Amino acid sequence: MLQNVNLLQVKGVKKHYPITRGLLRRQVGVVKAVDGVDLDIKRGETLGLVGESGCGKSTLGRVILGLEPPTEGEVFFDGQNVSSIKGEQLHQLRRRMQVIFQDPYSSLNPRRTVGKTIAEGMIIHDIGTSAERAERVREIMEVVGLRPEQINRYPHEFSGGQRQRIGIARALAINPDLLICDEPLSALDVSIQAQVINLLEDLQEKFQLTYLFISHDLSVVRHISDRVAVMYLGQLVEMAETEELFQNPKHPYTRALLDAVPVMDPDGAKERRKLGAEADAPILPDLCLFQPRCPQSMPDCAQSAPELIEVAPSHWVKCLAYDQAGTPKS
Repeated sequence: MLQNVNLLQVKGVKKHYPITRGLLRRQVGVVKAVDGVDLDIKRGETLGLVGESGCGKSTLGRVILGLEPPTEGEVFFDGQNVSSIKGEQLHQLRRRMQVIFQDPYSSLNPRRTVGKTIAEGMIIHDIGTSAERAERVREIMEVVGLRPEQINRYPHEFSGGQRQRIGIARALAINPDLLICDEPLSALDVSIQAQVINLLEDLQEKFQLTYLFISHDLSVVRHISDRVAVMYLGQLVEMAETEELFQNPKHPYTRALLDAVPVMDPDGAKERRKLGAEADAPILPDLCLFQPRCPQSMPDCAQSAPELIEVAPSHWVKCLAYDQAGTPKS
């Protein structure tokens, strides 16, 4: 059940990577992979994070997990500052945050059996005895739709969908609160994707999980998410409850993404908005990042940077086409 309590808070997070040149590796610029992101996720909620490849979605996920330190900003998980704690405190906190990777094969050690793979987290966090861990592995395998007698098999003996179930079982084995699902369906066949989506929804209800669901597939995001955040070149440009965003998109980039979603009926297809050429993302100035591609660009867009403003209840957008009151400018 969705609770009105924030489990995760991201405040002003930036992750910049230096660009160096020459023998002395002198810094000549920065790649702004994540550039000033603010968001929160409530307990039991699924927040969908969408955007083009390379927009910084996965980098933000790694910063949230504490796998990479932020250049600026803070990440709070259940009131604890992930960005500042270290050592045993961070080790214990990571037990409550797990990740499901995009490629279910490359994320699994081909030399480890399924049983050892799923039990690895329990060993690292010193959970239970050897017998208790073995029992937990069999239990969680059944929960995700695998047969316990497959415990001694290796990853290459499974299909893509089964390997993703192994990855989900590995993440669930240590009873996390937050799962970061990093494109968990993109490497799977469409028929298998539906099964994995249903599994994730069942597991969320059973274990009271919270999801950050990273994807570029808007149809999947619409099905599974409570709210959706749209990311462009390291910044959030729009965020709203799922149906509100799909029915009433405000940002030109969001509208372009929705226009690109395939439809079954060719006669009912919408006219797609044409965008300009992709900008040089790593070294763009601190202005409106979408302006070079925007079909609705105004003179102000090339002179000042927009702020994320609330244009409707719980509907936020970063666009100069709206004033501070959320009213479209004429």
